Amino acid sequence: RLLTSRRAPREQPVAPFLYYFPCQRWLAVEEDDGQIVRELVPVDEAFVKKDSENDGQSLATLGLEQKAKSTTYTVKVKTGDKKNAGTDANVFITLYGSKDDTGIVSLKASKINKNKFERGKVDEFTVESVDIGDLKKIKIGHDNKGNSTGWFLEWVEIDAPSLGQCLKFPCGRWLDKSEDDGAIERIIFPAELQTTEYIPFVPYEITVYTSDIFGAGTDADVFIVLYGSDGICTQQKSLCLNKREQRMYFERNSVNQFIVELEDVGDIIEKIRIGHKGGGLNSGWHLDHVTIRRLLPNGK
Repeated sequence: RLLTSRRAPREQPVAPFLYYFPCQRWLAVEEDDGQIVRELVPVDEAFVKKDSENDGQSLATLGLEQKAKSTTYTVKVKTGDKKNAGTDANVFITLYGSKDDTGIVSLKASKINKNKFERGKVDEFTVESVDIGDLKKIKIGHDNKGNSTGWFLEWVEIDAPSLGQCLKFPCGRWLDKSEDDGAIERIIFPAELQTTEYIPFVPYEITVYTSDIFGAGTDADVFIVLYGSDGICTQQKSLCLNKREQRMYFERNSVNQFIVELEDVGDIIEKIRIGHKGGGLNSGWHLDHVTIRRLLPNGK
């Protein structure tokens, strides 16, 4: 049986502009003028809207669209400077917001330390989630597995660029079955006086086209800066998260797309600064062009 229903027409958001930055030059010490950083200005194609009839969407593009709708959190965890404060157990965290929660997230790969949760150390993790709204509390704990399981947690700091907030969750207690109250997980609320507010970041879709000439690819750390009107610019941001991605991306005749959360430079991007940090065996890079779209923030 066919069921039909009437639905009020939804207002369609205005498609964001696509900016086109041609380069077609080397970013290599031993080629061209020897520069490894260039400033690019958009050409007239900058105001061509994205084709709404784009069918045949690849899985990679779909993944990027999903990532654009997600929120990225930087989670820093400080282990206390006490005897036996560190833990070998598996640590997990759940972030609770005004709309939703992240579910249980394992804190596996620290960006700073190979051995994580050691005495007196700060570890940093990236957590991606759907938009959970304003961050209200966290639950953090461990599975009590391993040789040295007891853990003294000093604090957790969560930076949410899309919210424009960095929140501190003080703990200063043991998560240990034989210490304190014996709990190995705790619910912690943010300290209002230690919350830092700043202008929320917005997601940009950055697509990089490497030229199809011999030796065009690079394994170097590629970064970008966006400039808006009135001298507003973003921080310098690496496009790759780690060396593995550096080896994967920016190959000859390749197209690499990134969703990057950066400071909002406004509706007009006047220029970009793109380059790499050199070093390594294959650092020289021939960049063809870059396109950038400022994606619409969630719910706007």
